[in-house]
Amino acid sequence: MDKHGLNRRQFSARCAALGVSLPVSSAMLALEAAAQVPGTGEAPKPRVRTVKFPDGTSVPAIGQGSWHLGQGKRPRRIEEEAMRTGIALGMTVIDTSENYGHDGESELSVGRAIEGLRDRVFLVTKVEPEHTSGDGIARACRASLARLRTDYLDLYLLHAPVAASRLSGVVAKFESLRAAGKIRSWGVSNFTVDQMEALFRVPDGHRCATNQVLYNLKRAEMEQDLLPWCEQHNMPVMAYSPLGGANSSLVRDPKLAEIGSKFGHSAAAVALAWVIRSGKVIAIPESGSPAHVKENAAVLAI
Repeated sequence: MDKHGLNRRQFSARCAALGVSLPVSSAMLALEAAAQVPGTGEAPKPRVRTVKFPDGTSVPAIGQGSWHLGQGKRPRRIEEEAMRTGIALGMTVIDTSENYGHDGESELSVGRAIEGLRDRVFLVTKVEPEHTSGDGIARACRASLARLRTDYLDLYLLHAPVAASRLSGVVAKFESLRAAGKIRSWGVSNFTVDQMEALFRVPDGHRCATNQVLYNLKRAEMEQDLLPWCEQHNMPVMAYSPLGGANSSLVRDPKLAEIGSKFGHSAAAVALAWVIRSGKVIAIPESGSPAHVKENAAVLAI
């Protein structure tokens, strides 16, 4: 690409010649535009990308997932060092769940990693649908708080949908925890548009802060319905597996690598930049490696 930039028609033709698909072309265009200050050709000062929740809370657009942490894939000290490195670099949204690992191993790992850093972290965990009957949500929350070594959660999510007839009870229990100061906000995960509509029909359902879903360059179907719905309701989306999950080809994609090389970034960084490009999505890539965490954190300033 020439240093003066291309118009959209020229850009599309160039991408077609390279065999670059539309989603990847969008990422390329965004990075090209961000690389220059109009009229100067100089790079602007980096700014950290943030996303705002309905209550006005702003968080970095890139956080840290923990699905496989604490399960022996890497030495414990390395995984915890990686998370602390990410926090130091601004990736302060930490996502986990009661069912990640045996007996809450992921939450235990996160609790050790954030010790002494709790006031810098936006902490997210999840409750399973099978724990939503009776006082199950309250008991699950107490157990998660103990494993995480904290007395409150910034965000508590229902990990998967339940029957519409049970939504009012779940919301009431979340609201009770919020009133008691155990959680600051609550949300859901893996909900479709129809399920979100059902949630918003129950009392206080509109207080839902987010919907955490699978979203990446190869799984972008939510752009057809769910993402516009959430934007219409002033609700950010949290994207899990934003790099495609274990053994994903995205981090090795030659076209993404070509794009990244023009701006000094990796293929993974381009894929992450694409996910958060709208300003309405928080990506939570998982990494137990300090080197990979640093690579992910660079996206905050792309």
